[in-house]
Amino acid sequence: MAKEVASSMAETEASPLLVAAVIVHDVSDKRVLLIQRGPGAPFAPSHFDLPIGKAHTGEPIVSTAVRELREETGLIVEPESLSLTGAIHGAWGAAAPEGFLTLVFATQTWKREPVNAEPHKHSQVTWCRTDQIPNVFVPATRQALISYLRANVEVILNGFPTRDAPTGPS
Repeated sequence: MAKEVASSMAETEASPLLVAAVIVHDVSDKRVLLIQRGPGAPFAPSHFDLPIGKAHTGEPIVSTAVRELREETGLIVEPESLSLTGAIHGAWGAAAPEGFLTLVFATQTWKREPVNAEPHKHSQVTWCRTDQIPNVFVPATRQALISYLRANVEVILNGFPTRDAPTGPS
């Protein structure tokens, strides 16, 4: 009976979408690499963002970060060069009605020069000075980037009720 209940629960419980974002930080030139979503993007069209993408089923999240960075920018990073710098836990998302968990990584070493490897998705891939981060930016990933640049590790909650908000009858 216990196995049936566990199996049944696994089939009905929804899991949040697992996502990896990567901050590529050129420390010597005080800049970070950004993508700009295309005007037809289903979420945050024309906004700047970090290189970011969804994990494939069974894929380790560090592998997701390496793959997505290569697919979007052409950059190659070694998994060992990635450090975890924060997390974004969203209650819902455009492609994640059950919520999402984005792990934000940073690297200061890479191979190749960046290119817009997905021009059908992104308007551009560009370097941005760390003191000139655009305001037209996906808010949660902008917050994660700013926290990283301030040497903070932060868990960002997005779309959840605040502690001061009522959650039900008292």
